[in-house]
Amino acid sequence: MDDGRCQMEDVKPQTSAVSPQPSGSFPTHYHGIPFEKILKKYWEVNNHGFEPTEGDRDTLTFQLASDLRHICGKSFEWLDQVIPCYDGFPLEEKRAKIRNALASKYEGMPQRLRDTLAALDGRGNVTVQTSDIQHLTSAAPTPPEMPEKKPKLIQLLISKTPKVYQAAVAHAVFPPLATHLKEVRFCYTDNVEHEATLMNCLMAGTGAGKGCIDKPIEHIMADIERRDKENERREAEWKNECLKKGANKDKPLRPEGLVIQIIDPDMTKPALVTRMDESEGHFVYVKLNELDLFEQLKGATGKQHFQLMCLAFDSDSTYGQTRVGTQSVTARPMCRFNWNACTTILKGRRFFSKVLTDGPISRINFCTIPEQEIGAPQPIYGEYDLAFDEALKPYIDNLVAARGLIACPQAYRLAKELLKECSEFAQLSQNDTYWNLSHRACVIAWLKACVLYVANGQKWEKSIENFTRWSLNYDLWCKMMFFGDAIERATNGDDSRIGTRGPQNMMTQLADEFTLDDVKRICQKEGKDPSRAIKIIRNWMNRNYLIQNSEFSFQKSEKFKGKVING
Repeated sequence: MDDGRCQMEDVKPQTSAVSPQPSGSFPTHYHGIPFEKILKKYWEVNNHGFEPTEGDRDTLTFQLASDLRHICGKSFEWLDQVIPCYDGFPLEEKRAKIRNALASKYEGMPQRLRDTLAALDGRGNVTVQTSDIQHLTSAAPTPPEMPEKKPKLIQLLISKTPKVYQAAVAHAVFPPLATHLKEVRFCYTDNVEHEATLMNCLMAGTGAGKGCIDKPIEHIMADIERRDKENERREAEWKNECLKKGANKDKPLRPEGLVIQIIDPDMTKPALVTRMDESEGHFVYVKLNELDLFEQLKGATGKQHFQLMCLAFDSDSTYGQTRVGTQSVTARPMCRFNWNACTTILKGRRFFSKVLTDGPISRINFCTIPEQEIGAPQPIYGEYDLAFDEALKPYIDNLVAARGLIACPQAYRLAKELLKECSEFAQLSQNDTYWNLSHRACVIAWLKACVLYVANGQKWEKSIENFTRWSLNYDLWCKMMFFGDAIERATNGDDSRIGTRGPQNMMTQLADEFTLDDVKRICQKEGKDPSRAIKIIRNWMNRNYLIQNSEFSFQKSEKFKGKVING
C-alpha cells in the first residue's frame, strides 16, 4: 500500500512507512555523490564539522532528516538507511525523529542542504528535483536571481559589467553568439530541427542603463565586423565602377562572396533581403538602440516587421520579395536573422500592443534592468582589454568551426524537464497565457543551452543546466510582467478586467481540505468561468494532486498539503 508520500521518479513507493527495508534497497548516491560524503560535508558546513552528540543529537537528527528528505524521496525507509544512529542514539528514537520530520510541512530544499551540495561539487546554485515550482510564477515583484555559479563563457562576458546589469547582459549576448554559427542545427524534443534563431529585447525604464549590452556585443561581433568591412569595401568599389558605366550591359557583375552579416539599423526590406541572399548560410544581425526602428520594415500591411520576427524564429522559413523591374531585388532566401533591441517598458508595450496574440512576443527573449533607488551609486564598468578578447576567442572559434547537426543529450533531457515543470505549473495555475508563452520560451532556453555547449567545445557543465533553467524562468517572468495582463485581455476579448501580474497557483489558495464551491470561488477571483471548476478538479485528480473524499469534497495529496496562502 502506498504511504501517500511524494516519491522521486527512480524510487518505487514502499510498502511500509515503519519497517525499514534491507540495506542497499535505495540508492546510495545523489547525483553521483555518496551519502557518506554528503553527511560529512553537511556537518562541516552547518555544525563546524561536529557530528551530533548526546546533548544535541535529538535536535540535529530531526534537522538532518528534515533536510535530507528532499533528496531521499521523502521516504522513511530511505532516510532510515542513510541517517546513522549518532553517538549511541537508540534506533527507535532515531526513527521517531525521522517520522516527525516527515510529518512536518514539505517545503523547498532548505539552504543548509543547498550549501552542503554546493560545497561538495563547487556549484554556487544547486538545481533540485522539486515539486515546488512556484519560482516559475511572475507574481514575484522582482525577476529571479541569476545562479551564483555560471557557465564560464557567461562569467567572462559579464565580468566587466556592474552587478545591476549582469542579468540583462547574460541574456543579450546570445543573438550575437549564435550569429557565429553557420548551418548548425539542433534537434528538439518534438524531433524538429532548429538553428540558433535568437532575438533579444531589453525593456527597462528611461535612463536605466540599457547601453550596458553595447560593449559585450561589440567584442563578440568584432571578428564578423572586420570581415564585413572588407566586403563593404569591395561592394563600394563595385558600385563606383557601376556609376562610371553608362549602359547596363557594360556594368560589371556584382562580386561573389559579399557576405556582410551586420546590417544597418536603418535597413530597408530590399537591403535586408540582399544581405540574407548573399549570406551563404550565415545569419545576418542587427542591433537596434530603439525597437521602433523596426517600423521601417512594416510595409503596406503595417505588420511585415512582425511577420519577419516570426519567420526569423521558425525553422526553414524564407523571406523575400518578387519584383518585375530588372534593377529591383528579387529573392527569397532562408530567413536567418538574429537581433538585439532596446526600448522603454512603455514603448515596448505600445509597440507590441496590436500583435499580443499573433506570435512575436512568444518568439522573443525579453530581459530588463531593475529600477534603482534615487541617489543610488553610479555603476562602474571594468575595462574590455586585450586579455578579455583573448579569453573570448576560443569560445568564438568553437562556434565558427561548428557545422551540421549537433547532438547534445544533456540539453535534450533538460528541455524535457523544463517542459514538464512548465506543464505542471500551468496545470496548477490554470493560466492559459503562461501555458501558451511557455512553449516557445522552453525552445529559446534550450537553444541557449545548445549555444553554450558548442561554445564550450561541445562539453557540458552542470552550470549550463542551472543557467538555462534560470534563463527560462527570467524570460517568462518578463513576458508575464510586461504583457501578461494585456495578452489575457486580448485573448478573452475583455479589456475592462484588470488581471493579476502573473499566474497564481490555484492549489496554494485552497485549504488542505476543500469543496467544489471553494474552487468555484477561486475561479471567480482569478477571473475564470466558475463552471470550469469541475473540469479543473478532474484534471488535478488525474495528475494525483488531490484525493476525493465525497461527491463535492476533496483533499490535497501529501505533495501539496500545508501550502496555503489564502485558506
